Amino acid sequence: MFAARNKGRLALGAVAVGASLALAGCASGDPLAPDSEGGSGESNETIVVGSQAYYSNEIIAEIYAQALENAGFDVEREFQIGQRDAYLPALENGEVDLFPEYTGNLLQFYDAETTATTSDEVYAELADALPENLTVLDQSPATDQDSYNVTADFAEENDVESIADLAGIEGLTLGGNAELAERPYGPSGLESVYGVTVDFQATGDTTVEALTEGTIEIANVYSADPRIQTQDLVTLDDPEGLFLASNVVPLVNAEIADDIADVINEVSAALTPEGLVALNVQSTEDELSSEDIATQWLEENGFSE
Repeated sequence: MFAARNKGRLALGAVAVGASLALAGCASGDPLAPDSEGGSGESNETIVVGSQAYYSNEIIAEIYAQALENAGFDVEREFQIGQRDAYLPALENGEVDLFPEYTGNLLQFYDAETTATTSDEVYAELADALPENLTVLDQSPATDQDSYNVTADFAEENDVESIADLAGIEGLTLGGNAELAERPYGPSGLESVYGVTVDFQATGDTTVEALTEGTIEIANVYSADPRIQTQDLVTLDDPEGLFLASNVVPLVNAEIADDIADVINEVSAALTPEGLVALNVQSTEDELSSEDIATQWLEENGFSE
């Protein structure tokens, strides 16, 4: 049962103005069975689930919300709130209880001086960096972060699965936004961390097109970009932590963390990098609603009948 929490709920919808500018897409046994000692779902306390003004984040939030409802919890949705300066105060004040976040970016918000980059390092530091009344549940394998991608044909022809596999391949050109040229994970980072030498071309918004047309061989693309699936790209592994890891992670009011952990941790474990990309494709390409996407995902992954 939930501990009593006597807190007001602010109307957050006004912060969502402009949310329509987001990308198109209105966008064995029961693992979620209520636990008689923990999240029984019998409390009158309502869990408020929030989301960013970002279609991919809203889909994950809707998955959380439906999973909790399937387990017997009362849920209120406060979606499309905005960015961290808008929703983190709401979490810290107890107006929102659960929010899909991203480990690396969240850690940098609270600790700008962190040097952690790998998934495990970032997750470990994040737990200590959060305010006392907030905590994180298990991080998901799914990520939404900088990544290097090649075409499937290039990956097969060169037997490439990891950034490290690029070492020794000559004539490589990296494409991305102009600022990538000076970023620590850009050309200099590729050489110092992985021994990979590249030329650089500022391709901006045409980066994916430049990759598929063969103008460049490596593209800097966010790891949850739906074009990874639709354009048959291969995201290269980053075993040395060149990029700041940003795994999807549930940020939660510490007071209710134990009550919902079994439900939400099961969801996080099932959400894969490829799976998140596929969810985003359903929003941007198939133009399904977040509600329909979440319902289908939960059914396909055995979380609902």
